[in-house]
Amino acid sequence: MMMKRTIVGLSALCLGAAFTFSSCHNSDKSLASSDKTGWDYNDPKLGGFDVTQYQGQQTGPGLTFVEGGRFTMGQTEEDLTYERNSIPRTVSVSSFYMDETEVANIHYREYVYWLQRAYGSDYPDIVTKARPDTTVWRRALQYNEPMVEYYFQHAAYNYYPVVGVNWYQANDYAKWRSDRVNEYLLIKRGALRKNPNQSGEDVFTTDAYVYGQYEGLVGHGRKRDLDPNGSKTRNYSYADGLLLPNYRLPTEAEWEYAALGLIGNNPEPENKRRRGEEVITDRNVFPWGPKEGSRYGLRNSYQGEFLANFKRGRGDVMGVAGGLNDNADRTAPIFSYRPNAFGLYNMAGNVSEWVMDTYRPIVSEEADFSPFRGNVYKGYERIAEDNSLQEKDSLGDIPQRELTPEEVSNNPGYNPGRVADLRNFRDGDTSSDASYDYGRTTLISNDAKVIKGGSWADRAYWMSPGTRRFMQANQSSATVGFRCVMDRLGSPNGNNGEQPGNYFGQRGSRRK
Repeated sequence: MMMKRTIVGLSALCLGAAFTFSSCHNSDKSLASSDKTGWDYNDPKLGGFDVTQYQGQQTGPGLTFVEGGRFTMGQTEEDLTYERNSIPRTVSVSSFYMDETEVANIHYREYVYWLQRAYGSDYPDIVTKARPDTTVWRRALQYNEPMVEYYFQHAAYNYYPVVGVNWYQANDYAKWRSDRVNEYLLIKRGALRKNPNQSGEDVFTTDAYVYGQYEGLVGHGRKRDLDPNGSKTRNYSYADGLLLPNYRLPTEAEWEYAALGLIGNNPEPENKRRRGEEVITDRNVFPWGPKEGSRYGLRNSYQGEFLANFKRGRGDVMGVAGGLNDNADRTAPIFSYRPNAFGLYNMAGNVSEWVMDTYRPIVSEEADFSPFRGNVYKGYERIAEDNSLQEKDSLGDIPQRELTPEEVSNNPGYNPGRVADLRNFRDGDTSSDASYDYGRTTLISNDAKVIKGGSWADRAYWMSPGTRRFMQANQSSATVGFRCVMDRLGSPNGNNGEQPGNYFGQRGSRRK
């Protein structure tokens, strides 16, 4: 049998480990005062400027740390489809956190249940809009009705990846998850009390809380307000270091980098005794390393086991009775098969995954750091009279809108038109929009989103992280799921006692 992880009681395991982290304790006494003004921090008699001794970013539930770096992004196999849409090029990505697994049915059912409880009475369309499309399992010449009826809702498939979720739904789930994690952090700190009766506009959202538009059930652990003219307590802000950044879909570059797991190809990675070598020995064709194909190659009890859930050939999706090759007929549980060097499961096979990027066949080499196509710059709506934020809407969210040309900074080299929507920026299109005439000459539009990784229904070729396909954002499939990421703030090497930058004993080397 392959290495598999027991998933009984997984929720309890994740919950218990969700908000623990390791970091070095910052004992730098210079944080007691400003080295620019000399004024003491955290002193109500000197204005009460509140500065927290930050101990590093917590690792949110379900996430694992992915240290960023340089890699060759693009195809590692032959371009069998002759699309020339994944030309190899060198890029770098920042460090980030990624879901250890795909989002499973039980996780998405939790989301739908919460929506039903909070909005079901007054806004039932919100719940309907969020439900996955279970009819994606239907095929004209296949019998798949049990999957249509049971896959999403039956306990047998609790920890199988959710499918039938389109790109917009995946983004909505990530936003909801961000709010629930931050709400739970505040409850654990005592700033809020548990409130199972939230509904309508009276639901916790991080933005509404941070900008003072959510009160909820106030606890006894609110942040002390040091402003001599303020109230005695206040809400936590991002400056206090407690709240986490939002969960979101990964960019295509982040997903591909994480899938390759090239940290496992570094012969001498950094540890407590050595600095680490800036070298990668081989490129990976698949996420599990350069020396193995689709089967486990070492001589032990696992030798010959399939390393992913995929379709070996026409008509062969699972092997033969008494010798099932990947031990799965369609999808498999999210902790199945062997994780890659970053500890990520099923970055090849099982289900393909949505990423943030808008698809274009032409790949620009000009963005060689954190490349991404799909920026649509937005901002909060403000009231003209006092420049305050617009009041939250009936769902508890503070509304945002696309920025106007006057609000977008003018960078002649990268945004000559001062537009907020940059999904089609420098994509090889013509000024008349003839090249991407969606529905007539092409299926590519600004709503075409990239999907990465092979699925249970794909051949091994598509399991190479450099391959890419696309699907319309409002479409869903029985072969496409998703996982989330979170930005890493501060040090790129995690909470391991190291500070960003290199130091030679000078002042400030221990400062966060």
